[in-house]
Amino acid sequence: MTDTATRPASNLAVTPATDGDMKDVVALWKTCELTRDWNNPDADFKRASKGPDSAVLVGRDGKTVVASVMVGHDGHRGCVYYVSVHPDHRKKGHGRAIMAAAENWLRERKIEKLNLMVRGGNTHAHAFYETLDYDEQERIVYAKWLDGREPTP
Repeated sequence: MTDTATRPASNLAVTPATDGDMKDVVALWKTCELTRDWNNPDADFKRASKGPDSAVLVGRDGKTVVASVMVGHDGHRGCVYYVSVHPDHRKKGHGRAIMAAAENWLRERKIEKLNLMVRGGNTHAHAFYETLDYDEQERIVYAKWLDGREPTP
């Protein structure tokens, strides 16, 4: 277990995103360098926001969106994507708060396991998830574009 006593408590107010949040949330994802050319973040936001098996959760500091997470499940396992905290608002416990909100969203739906994928070179994210007691599991991820596109990294 990680000692959380020295970690700051977040004042983040976390709620489900509304359609009006899309511009701010997508801008946050871009600022945090989470978007890729082969994914349309607007479409991702819209699809996840329509639920019922997915949501985009936003964390606000006052009225400003400073954190977000996309969360969903297949009825058995949950997944998170686009976990983000604005660089100007890091080291305040917001990452922990937004992940706790995603975990609670899944618990409320009786989902028992959360899987997440982190790019191999993203060592800061690796370290962050380890502080939240996530364990690295040996898996090989296979992917295929169903529209015939070439593989992406």
